[in-house]
Amino acid sequence: MKILDIKTMRGPNYWSSYWHNLIVVKIDIKKLENFPTNKINGFPQRLEALMPSLFSHRCSEKHEGGFFERVREGTWMAHVIEHITLELQWLAGMECGFGRTRSADEKGVYYIAFSYEIVDAGYYAIDAAIRIAEHLVANQPYDISADIQELKTIKSRRALGVSTQAIIEEARNRSIPVRRMNRDSLIVLGQGKRQKRIQASMTCSTSALGVDTACDKEETKRLLERAYIPVPAGRVVSTEEELIPALKALSFPLVIKPIDGNQGKGITTNIKNKEQALAALATALTFSKDAIVEQFISGTDYRLLVVNYKLVSAAQRTPAMVIGDGFSAIKDLIEQANNDPRRGDGHEKVLTKIKVDHVTAGILAERGFTLDTVLPIGEILFLKDTANLSTGGTSTDVTDIVHPDNVFMAERIARLVNLDICGIDIVAKDIRQPIQADNGAVIEVNACPGLRMHLSPAKGLPRNVAEPIVEMLYPRGSESRIPLVAVTGTNGKTTTTRLTAHIAKTAGHTVGFTTTDGIYIDGKAICYGDCTGEQSTETVLTEPLVDFAVLECARGGIIRSGLGFDHCDISIITNVTADHLGLDDINTLEDMARVKKVVADSTFRDGYSILNAEDDLVYEMGDDLECNIALFALDPRNERVKRHCARGGLAAVIEKDQITICKGEWKIRICRIADVPLSFSGASECMIRNILPAVLVGIIRNFRIEDIRKALFSFVPSPEMTPGRMNIFSFRNFDVMIDYAHNPGGFAELKKFLDKMQRPKVGIITAPGDRRDEDIQQVGSLAAQIFDEIIIRHDEDLRGRTAENISELLLKGIRSIYPETPVRIVPREKDALRDAMIHAQPGAIIVTLTEAVREAIDFVSRAKAKEEAEMIEV
Repeated sequence: MKILDIKTMRGPNYWSSYWHNLIVVKIDIKKLENFPTNKINGFPQRLEALMPSLFSHRCSEKHEGGFFERVREGTWMAHVIEHITLELQWLAGMECGFGRTRSADEKGVYYIAFSYEIVDAGYYAIDAAIRIAEHLVANQPYDISADIQELKTIKSRRALGVSTQAIIEEARNRSIPVRRMNRDSLIVLGQGKRQKRIQASMTCSTSALGVDTACDKEETKRLLERAYIPVPAGRVVSTEEELIPALKALSFPLVIKPIDGNQGKGITTNIKNKEQALAALATALTFSKDAIVEQFISGTDYRLLVVNYKLVSAAQRTPAMVIGDGFSAIKDLIEQANNDPRRGDGHEKVLTKIKVDHVTAGILAERGFTLDTVLPIGEILFLKDTANLSTGGTSTDVTDIVHPDNVFMAERIARLVNLDICGIDIVAKDIRQPIQADNGAVIEVNACPGLRMHLSPAKGLPRNVAEPIVEMLYPRGSESRIPLVAVTGTNGKTTTTRLTAHIAKTAGHTVGFTTTDGIYIDGKAICYGDCTGEQSTETVLTEPLVDFAVLECARGGIIRSGLGFDHCDISIITNVTADHLGLDDINTLEDMARVKKVVADSTFRDGYSILNAEDDLVYEMGDDLECNIALFALDPRNERVKRHCARGGLAAVIEKDQITICKGEWKIRICRIADVPLSFSGASECMIRNILPAVLVGIIRNFRIEDIRKALFSFVPSPEMTPGRMNIFSFRNFDVMIDYAHNPGGFAELKKFLDKMQRPKVGIITAPGDRRDEDIQQVGSLAAQIFDEIIIRHDEDLRGRTAENISELLLKGIRSIYPETPVRIVPREKDALRDAMIHAQPGAIIVTLTEAVREAIDFVSRAKAKEEAEMIEV
């Protein structure tokens, strides 16, 4: 078996509008196409023996064991691989519950779509699933445990920590968009101007000065001491020579710790003599250039969590420990503790596994124990000096018993240090009593505190401490999203996107938009090229300037990676016509409509999907949409529009030569269509169809009519505003038009426009090599119906064909319509343009149909500038 292609979806996609994180694999199962599972001797039994947990997979049978029934009855290997892939991820602790397998056009080739939590794990799982299937088919033994362990390793390396994940889940519960920005824990919540960033429990509003203060433990102590908050007496040292006078000034027992340490690293507590102090200093200095020597405070270890300067949780922390049972060795007791499913490596779970390190070894030696010592029944052995969860400690929630004076003190400390989120470590005899110098002290103040001990304490009430963090970032009633308009269709989507963005900008918004020719932020191009995929969407939605987004969603981006956003406020579907058919197993107009409908399906329930009422496939999309629907059509007598408006619906039409908005029985006149420059004085029907949905966006967003009208009058078709869309350059004896028309729908609209011109027409054409033979021939036949003279050129990338083959197919199409049409072949586009301009008849219009829009514009602009310069000289 062989993987032919693999894609990663991020957002609503062709396979699912609900499951946004999918991996889609195209796989050739080769000769196994002739051998369903019931035809492979012993395969069902071997699969059940190797992966008995697959019994939980219901499959289409809708009950447990359903998948095994399918395997015994006979199913194809791609389907089996789908289920193995999902189960491998589940067994490694990743909850991936969606899978779908569909046959492709080629025999033996299938698409497998499956959900993932971590992309790297998903990629590994599909490879492992194929290996497992091949071994089962061949009746060869297979060690599945190695794959599960590798997946667990990937998860521990790539998964977000418990604190970050809790904040993300809380944000999603409030419908706040979440986007992971790197392989670590940098997360963007919200969109555009309304975004907030977090990294673990540090937010974009956390004071950098506060973090620096908290990281300098000595500076923090001085700050608190001056505020009459009890802290242990201590000194800063960096050498053994400096340690000796500190030991004389302070009395044992002592604590020595790095001045800027964290997570309990390098800390030694309860130091009782000089020798222990020297060893502790050496340990501390491995983590920091300076160390703090301070008085050891006896009592219970507490962590107080303050968010937005309010105490939200308190936990009593207990160091990693074991309790004797009278027969188990200490090492066995540690292993039993680590078998708790709540314990994992690092911060992956709510508790951390206990590791035997030099601290543990020192404690055992001091007690005269070894790892083989058997503890008496009930004897408690603490294995660490500190109670940090990161070293295997546990916590007990004590929020409800914290004395009010201690609450006040904790909130004071947060303001003194200037930390909106902080963890305050206190050692005290009893948190129910006010902390004073004789019964406790503040040991540390921590920036970016861990949340695990509060979210899931070993004892006591779990506290949703992620909620106040999200509430601090987004108080109830505040917005996390910016208005998002998504535009798709076969033709017209780029112009519609640009006009919509222009209307929003005129209404006062800072707009970010994406198109097939670039990404634009507040009117400035920041990237040129086809920018209609998930990465371009991310660029706009994470741009802090942007408060309104308009995103062009092309077929390729939807199929390649999904939409890149979860929901839009308004979707626009311009039309569905033949284009790119035969690619990615999208073979019919109905297939193409399903691709485009992904955008409509992503619309919020209270949003609007704007549909072309003149296009059957587009109009039918409204049948099962859950959002509001608005329609547009050129003809106000369109029966679909009339029925829609009779039900109180919203629509845009051209009535009495004016752009007219219909709201039920009410009508709003915007302006005469002939006065809108983009309509080419009302002569271009395709441009009018681009104008109507853009105007509807303005109406839906409650823009002022004056602003909509102003935007329509100021949006002039030109290389600057509509590059490659009917850009006409007037020369002395001829005109040159640069246009992006590249499919039957585009050619049909171009023909309507040019047919109104009684002048010689020269077309410069080509066809991409990845199109079907009949598609390339059709380009030739359509061109023959438009142009009096044709020049065939070639793209630099022939996409798998030869130039000769493309020319031959285009010629065949041309000759099938008008055998006598003059045709010549000029391979390079610039040479073809130059040739056409040299030989142009007086009054001719030369039309170059190009994907390299900017290069064509630059060439023609230079030629026009040269002609104007020559005219001035004459």
